[in-house]
Amino acid sequence: MLNLLSILIGLVALPFLLFGFIPFLGWSLWFGLMIPVVGAVVGALSDSNAGRNLNLIIIVIGALRLALGGGVI
Repeated sequence: MLNLLSILIGLVALPFLLFGFIPFLGWSLWFGLMIPVVGAVVGALSDSNAGRNLNLIIIVIGALRLALGGGVI
């Protein structure tokens, strides 16, 4: 059950991160990266790794985009 919740949290975070890929809207990545961190914690508590892995992938992609934009843009 926690794995399903973790996957849902990751799917909710995904639109925020996709919105942050638009130039000058990178500020949404700061909020968008907080959501999958919670999902990764919930996924770590579950028996399966799928939800945790999804959230970790979302975190890595969002952090790379944030680093490429200098943290703001």
